[in-house]
Amino acid sequence: MSGVIRISLRAGETIFINGALVSVDRKTSLEFRNNVTFLLENHMLKEDDAVTPLRKMYLNLQKLLIEPQSGFTTRQNFYEMHTILVAASPCDELVDGLMEVKNLINIGRNFEALKKLRKLFEIEDAMMMQFDDTEEPQLKVSQGG
Repeated sequence: MSGVIRISLRAGETIFINGALVSVDRKTSLEFRNNVTFLLENHMLKEDDAVTPLRKMYLNLQKLLIEPQSGFTTRQNFYEMHTILVAASPCDELVDGLMEVKNLINIGRNFEALKKLRKLFEIEDAMMMQFDDTEEPQLKVSQGG
């Protein structure tokens, strides 16, 4: 890690730190001075909200931060999902973004990969809106286990 990371939390907020769930009862600041894996509550995607292929991929990848012990399986599921989405995507911008996400995962930059994937939600949403209510999107991905 190349510096100190400071995070401010409001009362009642939750953060995952190296797989541990930490809640604070009052406004507080945390300062990480060494390598740490964390995910803020407001970056968490709930399973019920993972209704599109990219959101399912995001849900899978967030496990890398909240369940580090499942890293191998989580990465395998990601690579399977990634292959399917890249092959099925009609959008070069989406494919390029997915390749960036994969590269970030490959070098262990998991939080940055999630951040990039969140930005791709806009592209996916626009693609999904192209389908009318009677037509089912063809981009389907299982969540993996």
